[in-house]
Amino acid sequence: MSKKKNLIIFGIDSLRRDHMSLYGYDRLTTPHIDKYAKGGVTFNNPFSPSIPTTPGYASMLTGLDSFGTNTVALRHKGEVLGKTLAELLRENGYTTTNIGFRNAAGRGFDKYIDFAGWGPNETGRSPKAQNLNDVAIPELKRLAAQDQPFFLFMRHMDPHSPYLPPLPFKNIFYNKNETDPNNKSMEPVKNFKPFGDYIMSRLPEGCTDKDYVIAQYDGAIAYMDACIANIFDAIKALGLEEETLVVITSDHGETLYDHDCFFDHHGLYDCTLVVPLVFRCPGVVPENMRIDDYCQLKDVMPTIVDLLEIEHDLKFDGRSLVPLMQGKERTPEPEMYITECTWMRKHGWRTPEWKLICALEPDFHFKPEIELYNLIIDPEENNNVADRYPEVVAFLKDRMEKHIKKREAETGRTAPIYTNLDWAGNGKTPFKSSQEAYDSLYIGSIDTAVKLQKK
Repeated sequence: MSKKKNLIIFGIDSLRRDHMSLYGYDRLTTPHIDKYAKGGVTFNNPFSPSIPTTPGYASMLTGLDSFGTNTVALRHKGEVLGKTLAELLRENGYTTTNIGFRNAAGRGFDKYIDFAGWGPNETGRSPKAQNLNDVAIPELKRLAAQDQPFFLFMRHMDPHSPYLPPLPFKNIFYNKNETDPNNKSMEPVKNFKPFGDYIMSRLPEGCTDKDYVIAQYDGAIAYMDACIANIFDAIKALGLEEETLVVITSDHGETLYDHDCFFDHHGLYDCTLVVPLVFRCPGVVPENMRIDDYCQLKDVMPTIVDLLEIEHDLKFDGRSLVPLMQGKERTPEPEMYITECTWMRKHGWRTPEWKLICALEPDFHFKPEIELYNLIIDPEENNNVADRYPEVVAFLKDRMEKHIKKREAETGRTAPIYTNLDWAGNGKTPFKSSQEAYDSLYIGSIDTAVKLQKK
């Protein structure tokens, strides 16, 4: 029997799709990924419907939705349900390595390798992607020298806060004075008690310009892209291109200065829900193809096992995207249930026209309990029209509640958004008021954020 194709996944944390030049962003943030993606298929409308990291990766690596994994919260307690991609591939003779993701959703790898993916080094900057390369490229060489196929998963952290790209990427997209005293755009950020100190601690003293911070996010993506080019070159130099399926995606996007949810992944707005998705495998995946159909992270694992021709008896919630790559029909799935359980506990329903967001407890951004956005007229979701269209709110709530009841009946479990009440990890939830949430959820420093992430 011929050797199975290898698998490499770039599971990039917090990569906002609309800040990639691959998807039309006006800054050239991803030139190497752009070029590489032309050798495969790029999906234009992939969604990560459950925010943040843990449920996002759980869905990506099991082919299940949040009901199937029973996972919605960052600080998930207990087992992530479902067989993981690593577990399935190990059963099929694969050697598996995970770089940078020791989490319940990343269960089942033979080997785990850490790298410095968070705070600044002695220069005050954070070369996260180079730190990853320093361990990933030697591991790739080791895997390439073995007889059995391999699965290498890499969690790049550069787009995740704190955004600290090294020179020259620090200034590549910014040529103004970040401490201009007449610029007041960072005042609301500084005054947002839960995250203000954390955000300001990684910025130049006296930073006043929000555009400087956004330029750091974009610079971090461009820096990561340049480092990823080294991995692309290593794949080619090791003779792996023709025998490896490469997938590029993300667990969720990022809020920058959007919706008063500053520089993290808060909220069920599209800036956090929409992610990149690229498949490349010469001779297996078509070249230079873009597909507009809606898809979700739960479709990633079914597509991978389809492309790798892995036999299994698993029942996925997602569906293979291979028919679309072959120019065939695939039943559309334009509506989706969405959840968030990071710093706010909410769920909702998204259609191509409407977005409904319902708070399950008061949030620290003092948002209204019900939000409704017309995505056709208001794609940036700046105008809440819930009061104007109560009949649309009622209709979408009914759609959402019927979906929840259906999935609860199919799984035999209560929806996890209702059962994970200790989501904030501080023992005070559910919150009784937005003020209580605001006073309770305090990050403070990069070190505190690292500790929270490790939990």
